[in-house]
Amino acid sequence: MQRIAHSRWRPAGYGVRSKRKYKLGFTVSCTLPDIYCECSQLLRKCILQMGRPAVEALESPPFEKPSIEQGVNNFVQYKFSHLPSKERQTIVELAKMFLNQINYWQLETPSQRRQRVPTDDVAGYKINYTRWLCYCNVPQFCDSLPRYEATQIFGRTLLRSVFTVMRKQLLEQARQEKDKLPPEKRTLILTHFPKFLSMLEEEVYSPNSPIWSENFMVGSSGGQIPRGAEKRKSSEPSSHEDTKKARVIGDIPMELINEVMSTITDPTAMLGPETSLLSAHSARDEAARIEERRGVIEFHVIGNSLNQKPNKKILMWLVGLQNVFSHQLPRMPKEYITRLVFDPKHKTLSLIKDGRVIGGICFRMFPSQGFTEIVFCAVTSNEQVKGYGTHLMNHLKEYHIKHEILNFLTYADEYAIGYFKKQGFSKDIKVPKAKYVGYIKDYEGATLMGCELNPSIPYTEFSVIIKKQKEIIKKLIERKQAQIRKVYPGLSCFKEGVRQIPIESIPGIRETGWKPSHQNAWPFMEPVKKNEAPGYYQVIRFPMDLKTMSERLKSRYYTTRKLFMADMQRIFTNCREYNPPESEYYKCANLLEKFFYTKIKEAGLIDK
Repeated sequence: MQRIAHSRWRPAGYGVRSKRKYKLGFTVSCTLPDIYCECSQLLRKCILQMGRPAVEALESPPFEKPSIEQGVNNFVQYKFSHLPSKERQTIVELAKMFLNQINYWQLETPSQRRQRVPTDDVAGYKINYTRWLCYCNVPQFCDSLPRYEATQIFGRTLLRSVFTVMRKQLLEQARQEKDKLPPEKRTLILTHFPKFLSMLEEEVYSPNSPIWSENFMVGSSGGQIPRGAEKRKSSEPSSHEDTKKARVIGDIPMELINEVMSTITDPTAMLGPETSLLSAHSARDEAARIEERRGVIEFHVIGNSLNQKPNKKILMWLVGLQNVFSHQLPRMPKEYITRLVFDPKHKTLSLIKDGRVIGGICFRMFPSQGFTEIVFCAVTSNEQVKGYGTHLMNHLKEYHIKHEILNFLTYADEYAIGYFKKQGFSKDIKVPKAKYVGYIKDYEGATLMGCELNPSIPYTEFSVIIKKQKEIIKKLIERKQAQIRKVYPGLSCFKEGVRQIPIESIPGIRETGWKPSHQNAWPFMEPVKKNEAPGYYQVIRFPMDLKTMSERLKSRYYTTRKLFMADMQRIFTNCREYNPPESEYYKCANLLEKFFYTKIKEAGLIDK
């Protein structure tokens, strides 16, 4: 059979003398020997009658949309589109490498899968396995049959069935062969690939991940898609004109930011390979983030179930969590901890290191009420002060954003208040009392704290983004300072008898950031002097000037737009009240007022 089926063995005139097609029929119950036998008979018939073989089935590819390839591409856009082009290209290379592995991955047979995962949907897997044999596997060595890439004709269902085993074997293989890898590949595979797979795994098994939606869209600007994008996504991309209108006056041009980012060479300031030594000013979760990228630690949301057969690994992790919470929370009765950890209504975000549980956050979701109660939060004592607690909470925040629950509530004892404050919790509860009273238990001696989540923030990467922004600002300041430090020649005009010159004519004055004031603003620059305007303060009860407004602005007096506009309007009103209409001051007030309102309308601060 193999000699006849071999792709290089073709009689003269194959595919030319006859246009007839002969079809290979199969059912979902076909086994590998059945398919090989069918292929053998079909190919013999095709060779003898000079026809083309074709696979006949109830369905033809693709079998699920979006495909694995499209889902992974969506994942790259969803999670990494905010990165600079160089780092984003690294992620794209990882995605290509992962897709290539799937295309040449040997699926386990249904019988092997039944032995490994007895509770799995073997019937559904068998259908996809048969399709894979006929359309992907057999055509690899028998190219008389049409061959399809597995990543292009299968979707999330097949990926879910192979991902866990595939991920484990790929990482194990990478560790075994690390010495054979070239240095640049070693960093890519050992440092970045584990993190990439962990983040992808979350999206593969999440019931609400937007990357598997056929309507998944990427913003026209190429910016990061905010979390919860499927809820807030507009039906059409915004036009270029709309984007321009949305820009705030004073924004730094993107061209300048990109130019500055290309000059940043500090590896600790950007995403990518991290240095082994962390600075004293590193973010709390930086060490944990590095360990997660390297595959040292993993995060899994787990829980007990009364409907499915218990998974041994999950049960072992739940026992481990019960032990961690019991040791770290000695005031809590062990029976109470055990009951909640194993309660099917509760879930736990578990922190796994070297296959064992070292921490976790136990919580209960109340989707109808719009909040989640955090019940227990602990990391084993010998693994503390490593940023695990912060990284745990950040993962929990992202998990809830995907499930569209944007409020946390918890009762914190005196020892935990400090931790929760660092994670963004406060005593100012945003959830209406009627929403949570009767749903959560009141703990004596504990303080109720809440946290409101922002769906636009990628919490697990937030500190990195802030650090990057600080580095960009630092570089921009250095550029500005370099311009300011330039030495200009002195002014020689005064030696020639000139008594006064315009400020803007001084060399270098504009480079310092100085801007000329409006030509009609000169009467209002400082408070009115009593000797220059007799009786002014008897007429004007509430004087105002631009210098006073500037001081108020620096002291953050203007908490609302109305306050600022009221003071500005008072300048014009006072001037017109004290001065006659034919005076120069009166005319300046009218012209400056007109200019002021034109500018704030352009900025979109008031309706036109």
